[in-house]
Order: sequence, then C-alpha cells, then structure tokens
Amino acid sequence: MADVTDVLDAGERLDADGLRALQLERLRTTLRHAYENVPFYRDSFDKAGLRPEDCRSLADLARFPFTTKADLRDNYPYGMFAVPRDRVRRIHASSGTTGLPTVVGYTENDLSMWSDMVARSIRAAGGRPGDIAHVAYGYGLFTGGLGAHYGAERLGCTVIPASGGMTARQVQLIQDLKPGIIMVTPSYMLTILDEFERQGVDPRHTSLRVGIFGAEPWTEEMRQEIEERFAIDAVDIYGLSEVIGPGVAQECVETKDGLHIWEDHFYPEVVDPLTGEVLPDGEEGELVFTSLTKEAMPVIRYRTRDLTTLMPGTARVFRRMRKITGRSDDLVIVRGVNLFPTQVEEIVLRTPGVAPHFQLRLTREGRLDSLTVRAEARAGATPEIRDAAARSIAAAVKDGIGVSARVEIVEPESLERSVGKIRRIVDLRPR
Repeated sequence: MADVTDVLDAGERLDADGLRALQLERLRTTLRHAYENVPFYRDSFDKAGLRPEDCRSLADLARFPFTTKADLRDNYPYGMFAVPRDRVRRIHASSGTTGLPTVVGYTENDLSMWSDMVARSIRAAGGRPGDIAHVAYGYGLFTGGLGAHYGAERLGCTVIPASGGMTARQVQLIQDLKPGIIMVTPSYMLTILDEFERQGVDPRHTSLRVGIFGAEPWTEEMRQEIEERFAIDAVDIYGLSEVIGPGVAQECVETKDGLHIWEDHFYPEVVDPLTGEVLPDGEEGELVFTSLTKEAMPVIRYRTRDLTTLMPGTARVFRRMRKITGRSDDLVIVRGVNLFPTQVEEIVLRTPGVAPHFQLRLTREGRLDSLTVRAEARAGATPEIRDAAARSIAAAVKDGIGVSARVEIVEPESLERSVGKIRRIVDLRPR
C-alpha cells in the first residue's frame, strides 16, 4: 500500500495548533448561525443566560446546553432547520420506531462536505480511486446507503448500489463484479458470509480486501471472525443521521486502534451520562457532538447516547474514539445487574454451533425480571450441538455477567431484521 501521507487532504494535514484554531473559528460561526436562525437554540441559549459570543475558547462550549433526540422530535419536522426550506436539497430521517422520526436536512454544501468526509473515511480504510465499492447498506431515508454511495463516488470509486436484502444476489454480485470494498452492517456481513458457505463458495477467495462496517456496535471478537472467515481487513465507520450520517469518524486500516474523528467538522466531547459533566480524555462516558460546518441543521452538543472514550490521535492528528461499547439507553438492568448487548455478543461469538445473531428478550414473571437470549444456530448444527451451545451461553452469562438467563437456539435467519440489523433488545416487561 502506498504511503498514506501521500493522499491526506488539507484537513488531515493540520497540526494540533492549526486544528484548534480552525475548530474555534468554526464553532463560533456555528453558534451564531444556530442562535440567529433556529428558535429552539435561541430560546435554549437565552434560558442559560448565554450568547454565541460567550464562547471564547473551546472549553467554553461546555457552558452551553445539550441537544437531545427529544428536542429534535419536539420540533418535527422542520423546526431545527437553520436555512429556508428551499435551500434544502435532501432530507433524511431516522426510522421513528420509538416515536416520531428525527428529520435531517442538507444544503448543497452539506451534501458536498458529507461526501468529502465519507471519501476521506474510505481512503483511511484503504480504499483508493478506481476501486469497486459494493454498498449493502439500506438506501432511502436511512443515511447509510446514500452516504456511502456518494462518498465512494467522490473518492473516485465505481459503486455497486446493492442495498440490503436478497442475500443470494449479494453473493452473486460479489463473485461476478469483483468489488474490492464492501460497506455494510457487520451483522449483515455475517449473513452474507453464511450464504457464501451455504452455496459452497469459499469466502476467503473473493476479490474483497476491505470491509467498512458501521450502523451498530460490534466487538473485537466479531472483527476477528469476519477477518478470519473472509480474509479481509475489517474496519469501523461511525456516524449518525442527526450529526450528518456515516463519515463522522473512521478507523484507519494501518492501525485499527479506534476511530479517528474528523474534528475539523465535528467537535467531540465525552460526558458523564448522569451528571452531564465533561470528562477528561481517557475516561468512558457518553459521546456528544457539535457540528462545525453544517448549514441546514447545525447541532449543538448533541447527546448521542453512545458510550466511548476519547484518546489521542495516532494515524492522524485528530483524536480517536474507542469502538462503541454500547448505548446508555441500551443499558438493561435485570434483577439489579447492569447488562449491555455487546457483553452477550462476546459470549455468542465464542460459542461453537451458533451464528453471531442474537436477541435479548425481557419479560416479568411475578415480581422478577426474566432474560431470554435467543441465538441463531449455524447451518448444519445438530440438536446435540445446539443443546451444548445453549448450556454454554447460559453458563457464560451467569458467570461473566452475573445474571441467570434462559437460552433458546433458533433456526438460522429466523430473527427479525431491519436495514441489515437485528433488533437486539425486545423489552416485554409491563411499564
């Protein structure tokens, strides 16, 4: 691979002082833009006794109020937009499965910046102009498919807009069109892997060399499984629609040591999930983002609910974030024990006979909460292997997490999927 310094863009070449100066300049502009054009931010700043000019240093940002997903929903659909509607060139939205969707708008400049950041991300993952990129994220209101698509085109790649689903066709396209890059959720990548093996095709002998995986938390164990079964480099991409979409941060293929945040466009903080206090780099907490260059819908101190740690940069000057370990709103408390789905994922991944696809079902029996882990069997797993897997998972959850769980080994591909992802938590407990 060519020396990565030969292909860095101007933002990636900033030194630490230059980056901080640029961040402060852009932050002050964004605060003013939001205050003058979004009634929500004007009211929020006024109630806190603050004006944009009160931000004289990057540390001053901590004085400003947070923005939450509830705020976006309260201002549905266009209340958070900072430009006239006729300047908005595209709208994306969350699924809205737990309420009104969060609507996000993009100006022409926003779309161009977004494409630049995804192109930068693909390049950091090892992609180069002329590569063929197979995009198996869902297309539509979800930002994954179109975000990856336009970023790959901006880099100079040939794009296969496969979208999600029709797994047998995904395998055929990969074999026939010979992409070097695949962009998809990690859980759906494992479904594609299973389909290769079901068809009797060795997934290690494809044209793919890089997988760029995002849209859900995934563990080092899952990375290891994908890399070993597919003989590719598996790297993480991070983003969320409220901030821009995929391309907020990216793992660099040469280090694979966390995701470098593109801090020239997105300013990160990590805060205590309970108190909101800003935590020093190196401590785990909730990730908070302020956009620095968005026009249509700037966000100020948006609480992502994702849990991570900020660390110094390595392959780039920008700070890194650890792979997302879970979400503060994904925390499940079962009989007084704190549990995150990623803890169960680690157990499922090391259990023979089951695929890395699982779901946690929470019910209440009398006065006590009950946890059931439903995991998909691998194709060809015998009843004896399934029984052994159920016992192994139950014992590991009890010993490693400290809670008793029923374990059901279900048929392959029987757990409900949406946009390539399995709904990890089904909470059936009465409210």
